[in-house]
Amino acid sequence: MAHLKVFTLPVLVSMVIFSSINAEARQFVVGGKENSWEVPTCPSQLNQWAQGNRFQVGDILIFKYDKNADSVLEATKEDYAGCNTAKPLKEYKDGDTKLKLERSGPYYFISGAEGHCQKGQKLEVVVMSEKHSPKGAPSAPTEAPAPAPRAGNGATGLRGGFWIVLVGLGSLTVMLLMA
Repeated sequence: MAHLKVFTLPVLVSMVIFSSINAEARQFVVGGKENSWEVPTCPSQLNQWAQGNRFQVGDILIFKYDKNADSVLEATKEDYAGCNTAKPLKEYKDGDTKLKLERSGPYYFISGAEGHCQKGQKLEVVVMSEKHSPKGAPSAPTEAPAPAPRAGNGATGLRGGFWIVLVGLGSLTVMLLMA
């Protein structure tokens, strides 16, 4: 019975840590690389990037652009389709805009620079509902480097795995010492 108690505690701790890692928000640089919020070479380029990713509530979009020449406008579906910049839902002009995706469903973004939206500088992002979010899905998409590295070593995806391995090794050590 004592072995069961010694084994149960490390397993429970590992499960709690693992479940909190899956809930971690991810950061995505729009377009997959620095300064991608610009007129794309292909009009559908930004939306192709978005369709290759799975966005979840809590994730963060990072728009990087020249603040003296452009801006990001959050728009309605109608204004997005017509590239209407007159009445945005929100306007961002700082050149390094970080937007937290706070709800499921579609988000629409267009460029505030004249003529850019018509040339394809617009983005539709669909955030999965929490009940449809993949629980065991890998935190990084399989396509090009879309998640933004965090300041520091850039090993965003490895951090969670490191802690799981560390807790697992610690649990194994405790079990061996108690045996």
